[in-house]
Amino acid sequence: MNQALAAAPVFAASALPAIGAPLEGGYFTGITIENGQMFANVTAGAAGELRGKWNESLDLVAGAMSRTDGLSNTQAMAAAGSELALAALALTINGLSDWSIPARDQQELQYRHLKPSDYENYADGIDGVNPSSLPVGTAYTDESPVQTTVENFRAGGADAFDEDEWYWSSTQHADYPTYAWLQLFDNGLQLNDHESYAGAARAIRRFPIQ
Repeated sequence: MNQALAAAPVFAASALPAIGAPLEGGYFTGITIENGQMFANVTAGAAGELRGKWNESLDLVAGAMSRTDGLSNTQAMAAAGSELALAALALTINGLSDWSIPARDQQELQYRHLKPSDYENYADGIDGVNPSSLPVGTAYTDESPVQTTVENFRAGGADAFDEDEWYWSSTQHADYPTYAWLQLFDNGLQLNDHESYAGAARAIRRFPIQ
């Protein structure tokens, strides 16, 4: 676990607001669990929208394999020379500077709860499965998740994800070191692609809860 997060104050889960409500510099996006610790995930608004290559280098980034810890992934990416990761780590939004590129399961919550469009989802029985979320995320169906009810994240809203764009996660593919995981934000398709391609990324942060 990242030391900065371990030292952070622990919040009560019962004090968390509704999904999409303002929280700790951004918008509450859901709960993930890592090694028995619960974390509240917070997605940045439009100020946290980034674009770039996952990394110019095609070397394996061994420290960027986590499905839940975007900050440690992003720090490993930055150490490997990723300009996108460096840009994420340089963000200060609402006075907070511990932003990162979301890990794969953090990103899945961004789509599940802040989906901009009313398009049908890509439903192949695999996409959307999120073993790290609370509750555990199940595979998308054509109709679920639905378009978010959070107005500023709906298509055309001030903080909406671009439904015509795909977004990088910070999770490298474990078997193919030149690829990393990403997600489309029109239909939720999760796939991996070449790290040297340019895509979007939306910053996230997390903090422990009990």
